[in-house]
Amino acid sequence: MSALPAWIAPGRTALAVIDIQVDFASPDGLLGQYGVDMGMAAPAVDAAGRLVEAARAAGVPVVFVGLFTAPETDSPSWNERMRRRGGDPDSEAALCRAGQPGSAFYGPQPADGELVVAKTRYSAFVGTDFDARLKAMGVDTLVVCGLTTECCVAATAADAFDLDYHVFVAADACAAYEPDLHEVALKTMGLNTAILTDSVEVAKAWKEAA
Repeated sequence: MSALPAWIAPGRTALAVIDIQVDFASPDGLLGQYGVDMGMAAPAVDAAGRLVEAARAAGVPVVFVGLFTAPETDSPSWNERMRRRGGDPDSEAALCRAGQPGSAFYGPQPADGELVVAKTRYSAFVGTDFDARLKAMGVDTLVVCGLTTECCVAATAADAFDLDYHVFVAADACAAYEPDLHEVALKTMGLNTAILTDSVEVAKAWKEAA
């Protein structure tokens, strides 16, 4: 019998849904308007929605993590990197501006009372109280899903591992806009920071452990 039910038991685990927001997942969002194919993200958004339902049914806390930017929190290093690559951050629309439609969650939505973590960097742990909130809930294990696999999911998984959390990544509930990036990111996390699984196995484990 698989050890997964014990490893991700409801009493120790939270589900972290990373950056499934309009600008990152909807054809009507900023990246979609720029021509990024959101068809790559759609299956992962659906799988993440099923994971959210399974977590709630099993009593697993669900945490929605989102990027919420503002001029005063924009990263100087991000802006300078864009300039050095030939871009102009002052003339380009910003992703996930707080209070704007692009920052709204897309697909699965937070329920009343569920924790929402607003971040301004790639990792859910940078500049937030995410770690403290998890510890207050008695959580030592994270199941991570969301967008994008090689960026904010990977950054969050790495920081979680460095903070001594047990990290599981639901591979089918994550996506990148290029398949090779998704696969390489999963392989890298599997080698270094996380145990790879999928939404079906996680939901089954929670049902067995409940």
